[in-house]
Amino acid sequence: MKIDFNKNNDGLVPAIIQDVTTKNVLMLGYMNEEAYQKTIDTKLVTFFSRTKNRLWTKGEESGNVLNLVAIKLDCDHDTLLISVNPTGPTCHKGTDTCWAENNEQNFGFLTHLENTITDRIQNSDAKKSYVASLFAKGINKIAQKVGEEAIEVVIEAKDSNDDLFLNESADLLFHFLMLLQAKGFKLNDVVEVLKGREK
Repeated sequence: MKIDFNKNNDGLVPAIIQDVTTKNVLMLGYMNEEAYQKTIDTKLVTFFSRTKNRLWTKGEESGNVLNLVAIKLDCDHDTLLISVNPTGPTCHKGTDTCWAENNEQNFGFLTHLENTITDRIQNSDAKKSYVASLFAKGINKIAQKVGEEAIEVVIEAKDSNDDLFLNESADLLFHFLMLLQAKGFKLNDVVEVLKGREK
């Protein structure tokens, strides 16, 4: 890896720290060549602290280390993207990230949809919200809807109308997310089970 440590005339390159699992950015630090080599050798992310003017291994005092998984170099050879498994919060202020965000798994639009379902369950009138009305009928009705949508997906899979297949698949996923919440779970709980099966 040919890192250009001299591009900025200070021997330092930015190092973006990203959780390997959640893909959330945890912090930004700086590395010189010595910090980079120590990171490679120890598998613990080490920076060059501009305030302390020395090498600094993240977590050397708190124990909240960043366990190295992988390092990528950008196209200009002057910025690192470092994937880690963090031990505890990353920020010195005690938060998961230096932007005071929780380092939680996020599935983009699906997480947004889960949050919308939760909001409708908690805050909507059953007469005005499909989600609220289905939840008001109880778990048996929600489970029945999942079964109905699954059968419709199977039927459409055997035909050649892609639009119908995709729409029925969307209905199935939507109702499955509702069923998960009716059982007290979220999509991430299913993902964790799948991770446990990974070989």
